[in-house]
This record gives sequence, structure tokens and C-alpha cells, in this order.
Amino acid sequence: MSAMEQLCKLFVGGLNVQTTNDGLRAHFEQYGSLTDCVVVQNDQLQRSRCFGFVTYSTAEEADAAMAARPHVVDGKTVELKRAVAREDAGKPEALAKVKKIFVGGLKEDIEENTLTEYFSQFGMIEKSEVITDKDTGKKRGFGFVHFEDNDSADKAVVLKFHMINGHKVEVKKALTKQEMQASGGARGGRGRGGGRGMGFEFVFVCIKPTTSFSKLVYHDGID
Repeated sequence: MSAMEQLCKLFVGGLNVQTTNDGLRAHFEQYGSLTDCVVVQNDQLQRSRCFGFVTYSTAEEADAAMAARPHVVDGKTVELKRAVAREDAGKPEALAKVKKIFVGGLKEDIEENTLTEYFSQFGMIEKSEVITDKDTGKKRGFGFVHFEDNDSADKAVVLKFHMINGHKVEVKKALTKQEMQASGGARGGRGRGGGRGMGFEFVFVCIKPTTSFSKLVYHDGID
């Protein structure tokens, strides 16, 4: 499934055990045309596992359903969020609800207003940051974008790679150390990056703009 197709697929959690495929479809068809709708079943027990997925024909329709949160289906308030790609499902950060994203691989010509202008396509932004060295003021090649809603962050992360000013950057969720532990524990080692005095410990992927972004690390302070 492509990243754009992934934006059309939503996870529905906390379903009434009595909710059927037809019942789920009837509710979410209010917001657009569904290409798929399923309540996941426990085959051994022959009963619902109380979650499912709905897939819309366009990302705009999925956005409409997300904008209508909270949803009540068969008398139960359900959790609605972007479905996680299969290859990312095992990552502890995948299920974390965050409003803040890490943006790595930033070039010198990318300013905070550049980030705000680009990422505003995913939702309302509270602020953007381009991290600089506290002594020299030189840009360190990464930054953060703070959204007003976690779904906006989820949409940006689903696409993973973005082109800003002709440069390819990578986006990941930015978690506090506590959020990472709550999501299943931090992986990788300690990384020297982030910013002093910003109030929490960022999870990000690397500190060299020229380095391949591959491992999540967390940082717990700047010397």
C-alpha cells in the first residue's frame, strides 16, 4: 500500500462487540465512499476483537471522518485514527499519540517559516523550530513541528519522506522519553541532539544531515 493510500485507511478501536461489518459501514459511509470496511474477528472464539478498519476512496473523505471525531457506533464511543502500515506496526512509537514531529536532513536554506508553510498542508501548526548549536548558532540539520492535533502529525509521518525547497527530508514522531517508554520502550542508543531548555527529551533519528535516517534514539540532555 502506498503512503497516499495509507492516508485513506483508518483504524477504529473500542467497538461494541455486537458491531458488524454492515453496522460499521453504515456509520462511516456518512463521510464518504468506502472501498473496504471490516470488523476484525477472533476466529477461534467466533466473535469480534472489538476493532476494525475503514478505507475511503480519497484522503479527503478520511479527513472528513477524522474531523467529525468523536464517533459513537452502536452506543459506544470509538477511537478513530490513521491505520499504521504493516511494516511499522511492531515499532513502539507507531501507536503513540503525539502532536510533535521530528524533521531530519534540513539544509541551510530551510527556516522555521519554511517548515510552517510546508507542513501546514497537514493541519494547523502551533510553532516550528530549526535547532541550532547553542554556542555557534549554526543550524544542526534538524527541527521540530508542533501541530494542534495528533492526526495532523500522523498524516505527516505516514508519508515519511518530504521534499522541501528541493531537498529530501525525513519525518518521524517526536516523543518524550516517558512517551517512548509508555509505547514500549526506547530502542537504540543515546544521541547527542535536541535543544536545551525545551522541557523534554526528544526521540529522533540522527544528528548529521548527510546520514541515513534509520535508528530511533532518545536524548536526555545536552552537555
